[in-house]
Amino acid sequence: MDQKTIEETISSLQLPQRVIDNLMRELKGVKITKKQLDEIVKNTLATYDYSRIQAGEAAGVVSAQSIGEPGTQMTMRTFHYAGVAEINVTLGLPRLIEIVDARKNPSTPMMTIFLEKEFAFDRDKARELAWKIEATRITVLGSMSTDITEMKIIIDLNKKSLVQRNMTAKEIADKIEEEIGNSPEISGDTLIMRPEEASYRQLLQLVKSVQSIILKGIKDIKRVVIRKEDSGEYVLYTEGSALKEVLAIDGVDATRTRTNNVNEIFEVMGIEAARLSLIHEATETLREQGLTVDVRHIMLVADIMTVDGDVKPIGRHGVSGEKASVFARAAFEVTVNHLLDSGMSGDVDELRGVTENVIVGQPIRLGTGNVRLIAKKPAQRS
Repeated sequence: MDQKTIEETISSLQLPQRVIDNLMRELKGVKITKKQLDEIVKNTLATYDYSRIQAGEAAGVVSAQSIGEPGTQMTMRTFHYAGVAEINVTLGLPRLIEIVDARKNPSTPMMTIFLEKEFAFDRDKARELAWKIEATRITVLGSMSTDITEMKIIIDLNKKSLVQRNMTAKEIADKIEEEIGNSPEISGDTLIMRPEEASYRQLLQLVKSVQSIILKGIKDIKRVVIRKEDSGEYVLYTEGSALKEVLAIDGVDATRTRTNNVNEIFEVMGIEAARLSLIHEATETLREQGLTVDVRHIMLVADIMTVDGDVKPIGRHGVSGEKASVFARAAFEVTVNHLLDSGMSGDVDELRGVTENVIVGQPIRLGTGNVRLIAKKPAQRS
């Protein structure tokens, strides 16, 4: 069969567009007979029909249980080296809580930076890129000492470190002057600085100011570790996250680079990317603990968190706090406040959900509880 006929046959199927797109991608350039295509279509329709959820199914409750039950088996360990030396990563239950809470700042922000081909397989080029990204402070380039009798700071720069990071004493002096307005004296690889006033307090203040200056790199990236993967390419792992700045650097593969900060992905790439990031982070956190949860349950949670075009936490400040039902909101947190506010504003609860019907002692509107009697059978006359 020719490609056009195959595409027309697949397009005519009563299936969601993403299923059709996946099927076309799989069959692109593949030579098959009409009988084989009919078999593929038959199996696809059968699999899709089997995968569909039943009308009226309690999808939310099932998803909550499917994620909540394995969640009870997760360990409480917070820090783990995750195969990368020197960089701590929050994992397990604390990380899962961070994800569903949509924390603005994760406890251990981290980036995985993939490089373009000309950098990915060359350690020296990867190292250069790492130094371009990592925040370089004066303490990395040399040693600082204070001379109280002369009221001055002496910075002895390490020649090897300067060469490695492609910097000169003049560049460092210019950067210090630009940042704090104090011009250092240059003597070979030594910088000498004096405070404006000859006081011990001013001297200590100057030391603090010089130590806080970022001479090169990105402020939020505290450290970069290079790791050679099984594929032979070098990947950069960072302590700290600055997605927008990192993606702007030449040599960084923007299509694969990611951060564990979901809100940062949302700000830089939009809500669709944030949704995928939520799914990826939750799945990886569970998998790291040896737990398997069907991705559709996690997708449902991610959809609920991002459906309004913003990343909302699952909590009283987000999804749970915005429920239409007064009882459902009150059952979650700050019960008295919800009941008082709703009573004062005259809110009406239509008792449509599970929580509110359980509270008032009615059958929930699911399964047999969703069948309502419209008219009673008339009584037979004797």
